[in-house]
Amino acid sequence: MEDYKLHYKDKTVLVTGGAGAIGTNLVRALASLGARRVIVLDDLSAGYKWNLPSLANVLFVQGSVTDETALKRVFAPKPEMVFHLAAFFANQNSVDYPQRDLHVNGLGTLLVFQYCQMCGVQRVVYASSGCSIYGSAAPLPLKEDFTSLHLTTPYQITKMLGELYANFFHHHSGLPVVKTRFFNSYGPGEVPGQYRNVIPNFIFWALSGLPLPYTGSGEETRDFTYVMDIVDALLRAGYFDSAVGAEMNIASGREVNILQMAHLINDLTGNKAGIVQGEHRVWDTKKRLLASIDRARTLIGYEPSVVFEDGLANTIEWFRTNWDEIQRSADFPPGSSSAVSGVVVHADGRRPRGAE
Repeated sequence: MEDYKLHYKDKTVLVTGGAGAIGTNLVRALASLGARRVIVLDDLSAGYKWNLPSLANVLFVQGSVTDETALKRVFAPKPEMVFHLAAFFANQNSVDYPQRDLHVNGLGTLLVFQYCQMCGVQRVVYASSGCSIYGSAAPLPLKEDFTSLHLTTPYQITKMLGELYANFFHHHSGLPVVKTRFFNSYGPGEVPGQYRNVIPNFIFWALSGLPLPYTGSGEETRDFTYVMDIVDALLRAGYFDSAVGAEMNIASGREVNILQMAHLINDLTGNKAGIVQGEHRVWDTKKRLLASIDRARTLIGYEPSVVFEDGLANTIEWFRTNWDEIQRSADFPPGSSSAVSGVVVHADGRRPRGAE
């Protein structure tokens, strides 16, 4: 086993937001690598307890990163490592609820860093968002030394704020923090919903026999990153000393056309309902996204390994296997407009093709 994986054996690790899509996969990985205890702090506002592994070395604590009683409880066992994934997710949600976004992503992150400092945590890995903090004017591929103040949602602002707090704690008190900037994560573990990412929503609608709504011209691109590639990057970021104090893109380094992706999902699921054009989202000003991953390669040896088409197939299989739980948990309020599409979607409870 590689050194960075051996590093977690017999460690006590805290994962905030550990019941979310990335968090549940990270928790499973840490538990399988022999961590003495993996503590999960999650308020279940965007995560699901059924998605967490039921293992002897995994402890779940329901609570918010803004609740100091919960923070005292999860920091009491003196975790050596903290992965701060908890966030008020994501762009449209923050537009609708900007005060809650600031409370969770701003104050919550500040409190987590304060507790890490007070408890002498050996490494903190902060989950930032490369899709958010570069703004719309950055040249492609996106590189870490580009900064912009032209951000268009509260979520983008507070993700940048989290990085600024990380810089403060690193420079002022020597907190060993690493900033990882995720790009368009997808994969097993992400439940669809009004404020969720495009891929789980597309898969959910395709398996329900509904048309897939896209926004814009259909020529837009994104840098989709498979969740287990992200987990591997997080494990590396928690180990390599060269990463401390640095920010780095965690992406696939590949552009994927949104319209082609929609057609591919329909093909893989056997959905005959096709695609439809939805309303444009005012805040979505990025026509293309493509990240440079050179810095992550250099600092932590990161190399994404999952081909996009294979990742989609794995995700669809996870949907089929967990369809009943996903159907119960999918958050599309009756008559609501999807944050992804701007069109009204009604989930009717039909089972997906191949799940009968």
